[in-house]
Amino acid sequence: MRTLIITLISLLVVGASAQTTFEEVAATPEKSGGVYYAYPLDFAPQTPAPKGYKPVYISHYGRHGSRYLLNDRDYKWVIELLQQAADVQVLSSLGHSALERLQEVWKEAEFHGDELAPLGERQHRGIAERMFASFPEVFKGDARVFARSTTSMRCRNSMDAFVDRLRELNPRLQIRHETKRVYMSYLNYHSPEHMSFNDGPWKELYRKFQAEHTHPERMMEALFTDPTWVRWNVNPDELMWGFYWIASDMQDMECDISFYDIFTPQELFDLWQCFNFRFYAADADWTDNHGLALRSCHPLLRNILECADAALDPNNVDRVVADLRFGHDGNVIPLCALLGLDGCTASTSDPNDFYKVWSDFKVSPMGANIQLIFYRRKGSDDVLVKFLHNEHETSIPVVTDCLPYYHWNDVRAYWLSLLQ
Repeated sequence: MRTLIITLISLLVVGASAQTTFEEVAATPEKSGGVYYAYPLDFAPQTPAPKGYKPVYISHYGRHGSRYLLNDRDYKWVIELLQQAADVQVLSSLGHSALERLQEVWKEAEFHGDELAPLGERQHRGIAERMFASFPEVFKGDARVFARSTTSMRCRNSMDAFVDRLRELNPRLQIRHETKRVYMSYLNYHSPEHMSFNDGPWKELYRKFQAEHTHPERMMEALFTDPTWVRWNVNPDELMWGFYWIASDMQDMECDISFYDIFTPQELFDLWQCFNFRFYAADADWTDNHGLALRSCHPLLRNILECADAALDPNNVDRVVADLRFGHDGNVIPLCALLGLDGCTASTSDPNDFYKVWSDFKVSPMGANIQLIFYRRKGSDDVLVKFLHNEHETSIPVVTDCLPYYHWNDVRAYWLSLLQ
């Protein structure tokens, strides 16, 4: 009973850290970028395993690293609009500054829409290096590793960066890494029901929420000197959002430029709430999506279970020591909720409360990853598993007597019950 009480208290304490406030986002405006938030490097020391237990297997799912905006046009149209204003001399001094910065950004961004940024490669090399250093017993000798990615090039490049670093650290590793459409059936699966829901009536609720939280009037006055020209030539909402996407992605690029001076902290917080709404409603455990997002993740959970069973089978001569999977935020988010990772499972209905219980930048920043580290003690059949979310130890809703470690049989039974 005492162990159970300690476990529950720990869950409550960790859960409190999932809450987000205006003050937190204002203090670190990069967080207002949501899933564009560059992978944070604020790691805490890991809890030593119980005596005698050694890591033997790692199951992983990682989102691609930092990327550019999805299309070159996302930069170009904002530049062209401000250039038009400059040509007729209706840009303010702030508007001219913004245009000069955009032109500098364009030198890097042109032809790179949708691509992995250099920072994204460095992120995955770093994750691989820390994994190798934290669990050297797993990657010793000529151990087998199986990596696969979705067909997206930025996911493939993320995987390549990851496995290249592992090879550098141990050239003897036998690493099989593949990008094939067949893996899309679990690495990036969305059921027809889930996809239909995401094109359904909730979009009107989102449209109203976005309208209530988008206030571009002050920004237009700050960027332009002629309200009449703005009235005839600018869609203020679209321009504000255009700057939001660019400002959010600057942290993922190489050039050291910021656009946060164009926004007030409240404007950034309001726009982020809209972005957070979209991911929570579409991919997390929003009450009103009735579990559709989580059920879309069932094939991925089955793959995790099947691979773990194969890797932990002492009679399997072809066992691998690590299964590495590379995909997208739309897969990491529901997987975190389905696994029950702390801070990722909140279910609420009111859009005004979404940010209070769930934050996209905490669940799936660029380079987000989930790691299951399996431990075995010599002479024992008991297997323990520890969960890392973005390389931080985390908890799941399963009773344990050795937090943050769990008995694999208990976790496996819990997940099988979810799949039923």
